[in-house]
Amino acid sequence: MKTNVMKEALARGETQVGMWINMVRNPAILRLMKSAGLDFARFDMEHASPSIETLSNMALLARAIDFTLTVRPPKGNREWITRLLDVGVWSLHVPQVDTPEIAQEVVRASLYAPDGLRGMAGVGNHTDYESGPVGETQRFLNDQLHVAIMFESQQAFDHIDEIMSVPGIHAVTLGPSDLAQELGVFGTPDQGKVIDDYRTRLIEAAGRHGLDVSMLVGSIEQGEQWIRAGAKIICYSSEVDILRRGIMEAATRLNAVK
Repeated sequence: MKTNVMKEALARGETQVGMWINMVRNPAILRLMKSAGLDFARFDMEHASPSIETLSNMALLARAIDFTLTVRPPKGNREWITRLLDVGVWSLHVPQVDTPEIAQEVVRASLYAPDGLRGMAGVGNHTDYESGPVGETQRFLNDQLHVAIMFESQQAFDHIDEIMSVPGIHAVTLGPSDLAQELGVFGTPDQGKVIDDYRTRLIEAAGRHGLDVSMLVGSIEQGEQWIRAGAKIICYSSEVDILRRGIMEAATRLNAVK
């Protein structure tokens, strides 16, 4: 069975750089992203509208080319986590983890016993259509899982050490826009500074608990800043934003000489 190459790289201390997928449904985007030099793709099912069948096709190709596909579900509950893992997803990016109880629920749904109570499935995408000894297979699949959780509220930061103490969590991040909205600074001149302060708090707490930090960044310079600050997983922009900017630049320049 395949292994989670992103998790292995992080264990070696290697920074991983990827990009959101919000719009594209053709799995070939994964081959393009890997060829361009990215380490992973993050597929959004919270604020985008792909089907589980589309995700299954994406996960199958990602595994075949050794390119980690991480997915953000609409909610970190047993139903969603079971479906994502069974179609072959290795890495979860779970939103709205506001309490240690929610973090525990995420881990319990993600891991087979004795570490959790993940729903049992037979041979499929998640096993690369291979079979192995009962027990040994489940332990192997547990070892491949990578769970990142999102801090998106003041409540989450109020419980930051309790949440990060939950066994089975590998990385933490924050949702900058949702957090800014709750803090009342979204769209204000203070937004950047306030959210950066929370990013720093996240990095400091993750250091205390031996967890990696993931950061969503909108520019190369911001990515460089947070890599230097200690973030090991950098998600740069999205395919929508990169396509839009490229198309707008071309259209603006060409229309100027029509």
